[in-house]
Amino acid sequence: MQLRSKIILLGIVPLLVCLALLAAAVRHQALALADRQHTIVQRETLRARRDELKHYLELAVSALQAVTAEHEPDGRQRALQLLQSMNYGEDGYFFAYDLQGTVLAHSRQPELVGRNLWDLRDPQGRAPIQMLIARAKAGGGFVEYEWKKPSSLQMTPKLGYVVVLQPWNWMVGTGLYLDDVKATIQQLDRDAYRNISGTMWWIAAVAASGVLLIGMAGLLLNLSEHRVSDGKLRLLARQVVQSQEDERARLSRELHDGVSQSLVSTKLFVESALSALDRRSADVEPVLGKALGRLNGSLNEVRRISHRLRPALLDTLGLPAALQHLAQEFEDAGPMAVRVAIEGPAHELPEEVKTVLFRVAQESLTNIVKHAQAAKAELGLLFVEGAGVRLRVSDDGLGFDTEAVQRDPRRGIGLRNMRERLVAVGGTWQCESSAGFGTQILAEVPGPALKKLGLG
Repeated sequence: MQLRSKIILLGIVPLLVCLALLAAAVRHQALALADRQHTIVQRETLRARRDELKHYLELAVSALQAVTAEHEPDGRQRALQLLQSMNYGEDGYFFAYDLQGTVLAHSRQPELVGRNLWDLRDPQGRAPIQMLIARAKAGGGFVEYEWKKPSSLQMTPKLGYVVVLQPWNWMVGTGLYLDDVKATIQQLDRDAYRNISGTMWWIAAVAASGVLLIGMAGLLLNLSEHRVSDGKLRLLARQVVQSQEDERARLSRELHDGVSQSLVSTKLFVESALSALDRRSADVEPVLGKALGRLNGSLNEVRRISHRLRPALLDTLGLPAALQHLAQEFEDAGPMAVRVAIEGPAHELPEEVKTVLFRVAQESLTNIVKHAQAAKAELGLLFVEGAGVRLRVSDDGLGFDTEAVQRDPRRGIGLRNMRERLVAVGGTWQCESSAGFGTQILAEVPGPALKKLGLG
């Protein structure tokens, strides 16, 4: 996984975890609050309805007692008539039974008047009339049972309140159907859960927006990085091609100016010798000597060019000897003194490692000659037993701004080549430089990388 992908993932995962924890906490608290609200509303609603029923029945009993006192001879009949007419709401009414279970008054179901319902059972198997009479005899109170609702004609849970009316020993009561209460509470629950669900969706939307924004930012970053990388690659490709062309031009010049001229001169000497032989002249031997000298010069020139392409010492005597020879070449070519220091017990290195370290040293010395104006340079090769090999190239030249060179894709191709060569064999590369204090190149290939390549 690329570093940018890891950074984006590290931005998304904590966001999602935090939002998930927040959503879980909000949902838990909201559900707990909804449960408490359900309990409180149900308790308070039933308490209010109980008080309402008790108040209705107290008013009805007071009215019955007043009618009875006013119409003493036929008070019972007038009381029952009054009770039959005292309805409230859509399903509210009063009822009266004697203590043996016979219906005396029931305005919503007049067909029950005169019937004995002592043994009546509701769908739950309970005996509502027996429960109501028992509660009335016990001093009055509330009873829950199921009864047919007038508006729907369906068996519905009901809360009744009853008392015994003296002196006639009637059970008088009223009640309310609980399906309305339950419907109200269920509606409150649905509203609460709808709000909780809406909150969860908002949190999910925030999470999706955050992931989308981070993803878009990562995409823009990737596109920007890709554009910069593509530009650097195109520039690097052009520079590589240009370097190849420069190298070919240099080889062409060296072959033309050195080997070619020497071979032409040798050809002329040989032709002159052949001409002298034809004339049987005594000048043949000096001419052939000069031709032989030219051939030796051509051979040395070819060896020099071949050595610059890949020194034979690197394959025969190893990296330390190749570095010694390279340092001697640069010291002989100019005013800069080059010292080589080999430390530690030398051991065989993989071909790739030897080539990479030699090219790093060659490129570093070339850069020093071109840009540093240094008086001296030093090559340090350290063999660490079991821990790899380390190359250090330092000079006392002008130095440069490493950060500026790395930011500018048009500069530092040699430095990037060195770094890429080291990375390809599992090594590391560092460059330390400052104006007026020289430059130091550190190239290291650790032991594990050497073992992976097969040696060390």
